[in-house]
Amino acid sequence: MRRRLRVALFSHDSLGLGHIRRNRALAFALARDLPALTGREVSGLLIASSPEAARFDLPDGWDWVILPGVTPAPGGYVPRALASSMQGLRALRAAAISAILDQQRPELFIVDRHPFGIGGELAEAIDRVRGHGCRTVLGLREVLDTPSVIAAEWEKVGGPARVADAFDEVWIYGDPDVYDPRSTGEVPAPLASKAVTTGYLSQGRPADGGPLPVGADAASAQPVGAEAADTAEAEFGSERFLLTCLGGGSDGGSLASIAVDAQPPDGHRHLIVTGPQMDTEEFDRLRVRAGATTTVIRHHQDIPGLVASAEAVVCMGGYNTLAELMATDTPALVVPRKGHRAEQPRRAFALVAAGAVDAHTIDSLDAEVLSEWFAGRVGRPTDRSHIDLSGLTTVPRLAAELIADARAEAPAFVPEAAPTAGHRPTAPRGTASSARLPITLEETSHAV
Repeated sequence: MRRRLRVALFSHDSLGLGHIRRNRALAFALARDLPALTGREVSGLLIASSPEAARFDLPDGWDWVILPGVTPAPGGYVPRALASSMQGLRALRAAAISAILDQQRPELFIVDRHPFGIGGELAEAIDRVRGHGCRTVLGLREVLDTPSVIAAEWEKVGGPARVADAFDEVWIYGDPDVYDPRSTGEVPAPLASKAVTTGYLSQGRPADGGPLPVGADAASAQPVGAEAADTAEAEFGSERFLLTCLGGGSDGGSLASIAVDAQPPDGHRHLIVTGPQMDTEEFDRLRVRAGATTTVIRHHQDIPGLVASAEAVVCMGGYNTLAELMATDTPALVVPRKGHRAEQPRRAFALVAAGAVDAHTIDSLDAEVLSEWFAGRVGRPTDRSHIDLSGLTTVPRLAAELIADARAEAPAFVPEAAPTAGHRPTAPRGTASSARLPITLEETSHAV
């Protein structure tokens, strides 16, 4: 039997659940399709640092590795909980990542969004895995930020050419007819030359799964089937419902406060899913304020199923939320996060231009406006068939091609001793050397 194919995925995880949920969706797609594409069984590790990660299930043969975490702070990051300096935490995380990958020896390593992690913590690990022939991929959501902000971020990690030296390919998880970061300059020329768009990671996303967090009420524990009628039955009996979902929930309080006062049309209930990271006191206040036709819960095991079942959806503008939404024909109002980054407004209004959603800024929204939107949009499906939503089918094919290329280029096998501190394997032609990828204490000024 051929040796099992090993895959590793990394996300830095400072705020929200987007990075880990994107990598988890990729893990399920790779586990599903790579065996047929490569003729090999597949296993993998997802390296993350959110304590929420472990509540999400994974395919058989895959597992989480949870690092000590970071949290955003003015100018960068600070340790989330560990009693350590940021420099000490960087060193700890870097050593752990290198040890994990030295032991696993993946053939494919996918890094989500930040090419060298926090403060360069991935630089040494990328050098080492490329030294034993591993293919490396930088995965990017389709919208990053304003071009000037992103240009500064590329420079802080050594410039686009340095990043391009470290990765075999760049996968952009979007449809260039909706938004193309290569044409805006967010993905500059050295990276654009290695970039391929995959389509949105929409069709075939897995249900969230895993145990419910403390604070989720009984309504959120109901299973949701594949059919819309099953989901509606599980939540509200035979009643139709509207949905407001807030992603991880750490920054959804303003929208939740408006949504809880909105009035659903006659014959409808309103379900608000705050996300597990909403502050407990804020969540409790929302539940107290909710009227007789509104239910507030923290979490549901199948948000995509709820989105597909709802008569209309209100959501923020995060990548995963909208990727899940676009796999349905449910009408949607997107209210992008204000401040921090320009990513969510740019995504929301690009999708408005593509005819996929409606959008409001939070400053232009109140309970009355939202109630009117609900009344005008229920029962009016939105056609999104013109948007490329096939990313979770495209990515395994790209992965199989990369792995096949690596095996074709590999030299004849010569047994070697495990690397020691005094002896490091030489990187193959075209890979980044350790001299070009020193660990740096520079970090980006934006958190996610």
